[in-house]
Amino acid sequence: MRTPALLAAITLAFGVMGAATPANAGPASAPSADPQVAVSRALAAAPQRLPGGLDPEKATVLDFQRAMDRGRLTSVQLVNFYTARIHALNPLLHAVIEVNPDALREARASDARRRAHHGRGALEGVPILLKDNVDTADRENSTAGSLALLASKPARDAFLVRRLRAAGAVILGKANLSEWANFRSTTSSSGWSAVGGQTNNPYVLDRNPCGSSSGSGSAVSALLAPLTIGTETDGSITCPASVNGVSGIKPTLGLVSRSGVVPISAEQDTAGPITRNITDSAAVLTAISGTDPRDPATGPADRNKTNLLRALKPNALRGKRVGVWAGVTGGDAQVDPIFAQTVIELRRLGATTVPVDLTLPDDFGNNEFGALLVEFKHDLNAYLAARPGPHPADLAGLIAFNNANAAAEMPFFRQEIFEQAQATNGDLTDPAYRAMRAGATTAAKNAIDGLLRANRLDAIVSPAFPPAWVTDHVNGDVVGFGSSSPAAVAGYPHVVVPMGFVGELPVGVSFFGTAWSEPSLVGMAFAYEQATHARRTPRFIPSIGS
Repeated sequence: MRTPALLAAITLAFGVMGAATPANAGPASAPSADPQVAVSRALAAAPQRLPGGLDPEKATVLDFQRAMDRGRLTSVQLVNFYTARIHALNPLLHAVIEVNPDALREARASDARRRAHHGRGALEGVPILLKDNVDTADRENSTAGSLALLASKPARDAFLVRRLRAAGAVILGKANLSEWANFRSTTSSSGWSAVGGQTNNPYVLDRNPCGSSSGSGSAVSALLAPLTIGTETDGSITCPASVNGVSGIKPTLGLVSRSGVVPISAEQDTAGPITRNITDSAAVLTAISGTDPRDPATGPADRNKTNLLRALKPNALRGKRVGVWAGVTGGDAQVDPIFAQTVIELRRLGATTVPVDLTLPDDFGNNEFGALLVEFKHDLNAYLAARPGPHPADLAGLIAFNNANAAAEMPFFRQEIFEQAQATNGDLTDPAYRAMRAGATTAAKNAIDGLLRANRLDAIVSPAFPPAWVTDHVNGDVVGFGSSSPAAVAGYPHVVVPMGFVGELPVGVSFFGTAWSEPSLVGMAFAYEQATHARRTPRFIPSIGS
């Protein structure tokens, strides 16, 4: 079944209803009523090869650095290449809300710095898209996908943006997202926002891109940017990574600061990278990690962070004990054989595999969702109170804004989750709330750590988000969904890399474990990725039918 929002997105993608072009990307070519003709025209207009002979599908940030150090490539050329691809392909995808009007200026400054002093690391001069719930104090908007925030500007860059700038990255623009990180309606379409429209999956354009970081996943998969930032509460980095055929890391809670990121819950929210390969994700996560005085959860970050590029070893699976959680699919006839081959590959790469079953209490999902409702009201109200400029003062004001602007904000679905959150007291000291939060978080930590201890495991692997789970799914952050919830609720790291395809649609494999185990997980994911090379470039197929 396709939701009304997804059906509308397909019409928008092919110009029948007039898709908007991202800011500063130039005028779009004339749309075609024939979807395949529209795709063919867009692909023909998109540049395919980078200067210096680099293949944008295969090149990592390390390749970019070598090429720029040798004078074969510049940051300005990178920005121009990806901006041209956005101009050509974004009308099909709606993955990018806007291009940073200062991206070329930042690229020129990076090139000048390299000539004078060499680069500052793996991200120097490399363009990156930010999910549009990440604040930037520049000429870009920071909207969380909502028209309610268009008239206001954040007072400062998010801490992670400051880290990216310090590492030399060029802020290319803002990626589309599920409005308010998909915590507005029980019947929402993943990837839809009033500001950006409906994000589409670049493999099959009428299929769900999943999760609230769907613009980040779709954009990097379609080579609209080499790097993106996503955010996750439960599934919104890992699901877009799986469904869009790319890599993503949902880090340990507290490794990356949340200050300047529009919140759902300080108990589960974290930002992280979504990229084409685990090398690029490791480079980005290394750059954005660290202790931020404005986010108390990051107190342990400096002593737990490491240069994750050092974990990228082809033999990283050798000698590891890996728990195999096959039952998460519930017996998916298409995905289970692919995962069975993955298990064989893990063994071939030197891992010992141990069948496990990760179980959670029956009240786990209700506890998580109930806690998130309270946390959302509390945390969002605090964010809005601190943000300058004209906008609704609190969640109640946002509900009123949406009601007053229903034609633009609620053409396909409403705001049931907003209303449920508003009905709570928003009190983080309330005993009923504290019981729900403790029940959910303790259950998740015990489930993961108990399996790891009992079986002497280094990690747990499972299918990530098979396409069948999201084709009909309309809310990518529904709690208790898929393989994301145990690590998300525990605040533990979760890494996804491509595993294979169900027909035309990708499916990823998950590696997750206990707190601060990023180096081990990244190493194992890298070893698997390098042995399998399961990703393939999207073909922008308009539809594969029901």
